[in-house]
Amino acid sequence: MSEPRDEEQPAEGATQRLPVLQQETDNGGGADRSESPAADEPPPGPEDEGEPEGRFWSARRVPAGIVALLLLGLTGLFLYDIVSVRAGRPGMYWRRELAEQLAERPLDDTWVLVGAGVAALLGLWLLILAATPGLRDVLPMRRRHAGVRAGLHRDAAASALRDRAMEVAGVQAARVRVRRRRADVRAVSHFRELDDVQTELDDVLSDAVRGLGLSRPPSLSVRVRRPGRKG
Repeated sequence: MSEPRDEEQPAEGATQRLPVLQQETDNGGGADRSESPAADEPPPGPEDEGEPEGRFWSARRVPAGIVALLLLGLTGLFLYDIVSVRAGRPGMYWRRELAEQLAERPLDDTWVLVGAGVAALLGLWLLILAATPGLRDVLPMRRRHAGVRAGLHRDAAASALRDRAMEVAGVQAARVRVRRRRADVRAVSHFRELDDVQTELDDVLSDAVRGLGLSRPPSLSVRVRRPGRKG
C-alpha cells in the first residue's frame, strides 16, 4: 500500500515551470515596469549628426614591411662586416669601394646628386605615409554608439545613389561617382522634361545622401541630358 504524498512531485524528465519573481512597487499590487532612461529614449534620427568623425587610418603594412626588410638586410650586412674586421679579415669590398667613392667624389657629382635625390624622395614618401590617414575609399559614418565606428565604401555609396536615381520616372541610365566631398551624378532621361527630372533627382538624391548616415555628407552635382543619337 503506497503512502500518500503531501505534494505532487514532477515525474522524472518532465519540464517544471520555475517561479517568476516580480518586484512590487511601494503601493503594492503591480510589478515595477520602470526601465533605464536609455531604453525610453528614441534612437537618434538621421539629422542628429553630432561631431564629424575623422577618417580611418591605414595600417600601412606593405610600406612598413618593405622598410623593415631593407633595414634588416643593411643591418645584417654591416654587422657581418664588423665581425669580419674584428676577426682579422679585410672588410667587404663594396663597403671599402663605397667609402673611397664618397671620399673622392665632389658634392656636385652627378651620381652623388642622383643618390641624394633618391634618398630625399624616399624619406619624403615615408613622411607622407606617416602623416596621412589613407583609406580614401572608406567614408566615415556617424557614430551611434561610443565604442563602435563604421565606414561606408565609396562604391557601395555610389551603388545606393544609383539605385535611387533609377527609381525616378524618366531616367534611362545613371552614373554616379562618390568622392570625399562631392557626389557626381550623370543621368540620361528619354522622356519627361529635363527640368522636372533634374528637380526630382535633386530631391530624391538629397534624401538618399542623408540616409547613408555619413559623418560628412558629400555635396550633390546632378546633370541630366538626353540620350545621344544612334548611328
